[in-house]
Amino acid sequence: MERDKIDSQTVAGAPCWVTLLSRELPAAQAFYGDVLGWTYRPAGLGDDFCVALSDGMPVAGIGALAASLQVAVSWTPYFAVADVDEAAARIRERGATVAVGPLAFHSGRAALAMDPDGAAFGIWEGAVRSDWTVGRGSAPAWLELRTRETDDAARFYSQVLGWAPETEGGFTLVREHDHAVLRQDEHVVAKIRGGGVQATPDPRIRPRWHVYFRVPKVSGSVAAALNGGGALLSPPDASQAAVEATLRDPDGALFTVTSA
Repeated sequence: MERDKIDSQTVAGAPCWVTLLSRELPAAQAFYGDVLGWTYRPAGLGDDFCVALSDGMPVAGIGALAASLQVAVSWTPYFAVADVDEAAARIRERGATVAVGPLAFHSGRAALAMDPDGAAFGIWEGAVRSDWTVGRGSAPAWLELRTRETDDAARFYSQVLGWAPETEGGFTLVREHDHAVLRQDEHVVAKIRGGGVQATPDPRIRPRWHVYFRVPKVSGSVAAALNGGGALLSPPDASQAAVEATLRDPDGALFTVTSA
């Protein structure tokens, strides 16, 4: 989190940031700059971290993995909590894992966790950006958890983050057809979909959080990704109201670009 435009009153359970830890920061900056039109500025966390900007507004954080860490590169969402220690305890009590932290930063404390099906997510206690809200402005269009079983995942995150079927001024998680939808004031923030398989060789099916980024022209982003060493996993469907394409960056991180 940066020092400017911060808000200490964010509703607990809110998605408050997304990050990517890449193999090589300059290469990741070049790829996402071409594909999503991002520019960058320092994050205040050393030379290996930066904040991605879209039209001068913050979008996401990108950092470089330590060479000793042999983990899959992926986009990770962070959720605001009132007390990171209590949230970490709730995560462990429900059969999940706190992999890193809680760690102290200049404006708060964070931990990286894995839910019971292995999807990575973060929790953050402290100041957050007041100009970053999922679905609005430069922030991602929405987040989607692709998991093994929708109801089990919905129950886990509701208990850890305080999502509820009826919450005044907070977040409402409601089952709709074959998936669950997280809303704040009727505004869609995230979705939970079942069908994930942990052992599948296809990363699109393994349980994980997935990030959707808005772009002015999906075909242009697809072309830039392919030219930059990425891969197209799900091609655009022009018959849909919102054109989308799922891409893989050169390090293996998946994300979707959308015209929505």
